[in-house]
Amino acid sequence: MSMNICMKKFTAIVHRGEPGEGGFWATCLEVPGANGQGETKEECLHDLTEAVKLMLETEREEVFRLDPKAETAELLLT
Repeated sequence: MSMNICMKKFTAIVHRGEPGEGGFWATCLEVPGANGQGETKEECLHDLTEAVKLMLETEREEVFRLDPKAETAELLLT
């Protein structure tokens, strides 16, 4: 089952690697456990994006595997 994350916004926290190591690493506030890394900031954010997509899809599949009758609803924060 593929999940469509159409245009949802997530917050990436990007860190520079330690001096001498270089590169970047990042986490996502809304998806704990999702991490990305890369030699450039762009590579790092791409890696993080792929990690977020994979984690959300995996979580969704697991939820419906455990309870096939579960329903989804949109949650709007104001």
